[in-house]
Amino acid sequence: MITRDPAEFVAAIEQGKLSIDAPAFARASFLVEPSGFHISEQTAQDNQYMDTAAAVSAQKALDQHRQLSEAISHAGLPTLRFTGRAKTPDDVFPNNVFATVPGRFIVGAMLHAERQQEAERDDIRNFFTQVLNYEKVELDRNDVVAELTGALVIDRGRRIGYCGMTQRVDDAGCRAMHEAFNLSTTFQFDLKPEEYHTNVVMAVLSSRALVICPDAFVDPRVPEAIAALYPDRVIRISQEQKTAFAGNIISLSDKDVFMSAVAAEAMGEDNLTKLRDWGFVVHAIELDEIEKAGGSLRCMVAEIF
Repeated sequence: MITRDPAEFVAAIEQGKLSIDAPAFARASFLVEPSGFHISEQTAQDNQYMDTAAAVSAQKALDQHRQLSEAISHAGLPTLRFTGRAKTPDDVFPNNVFATVPGRFIVGAMLHAERQQEAERDDIRNFFTQVLNYEKVELDRNDVVAELTGALVIDRGRRIGYCGMTQRVDDAGCRAMHEAFNLSTTFQFDLKPEEYHTNVVMAVLSSRALVICPDAFVDPRVPEAIAALYPDRVIRISQEQKTAFAGNIISLSDKDVFMSAVAAEAMGEDNLTKLRDWGFVVHAIELDEIEKAGGSLRCMVAEIF
């Protein structure tokens, strides 16, 4: 089912149709390290979170990236690192370009030319197709725009996709991702014009909790319909908290939640306490240098299912 109707989505919840039937979190992850880190003027065209005037330190970005991969590994999740390429600075955010479901490797259809170059990387493609023997599903950018788990936030356990429509995904791309990710349900909705990716405005944590910025949605019924699936496990964040990437977070086990230090500070102690009370361990990593490029921790982590 692909629906734009909040009432239809809530009805599916009430009828018990959205049950957990798949793994809720990844079995491994991979990252792409920054190389000659700089701000892409190309992707800044539709990403309000980027600071094109900011001076950046390539070494600091690399150091922070390594701290992230070490933290994920120390939490017990196998973590791979691919080298970055200076000509494609946004490849530090691989989850927009590459994604998986069990046994399947998905390549996105990127809007901007620089990001289209990332999708052509033979090393990442060969790792999944030749080493892991995953089936490859490549979304044809001549027919669709679909920036994978940037545009599509997935409740993995329930196989529900939350697809926020922006320049980074079109209707055909939403349908293509619904099929590629083998989703049971996709809830499609409009984000406000200033947004570029759904994973900046909301996160589903291990299929049992939700972080969401209601003000980022055109129709206020949409975030409330989504929240109905996670009773008593919803954190609603403000525009200011969202701008500090408090929605761009990820659960990498049933208990481990990762976010940037900036996001953790913005989220506030009350909300962090809620996460801990719900059984999560919060890992906050310094990523302020990389965040100048318009994305944060969740964008940096590609999941292997």
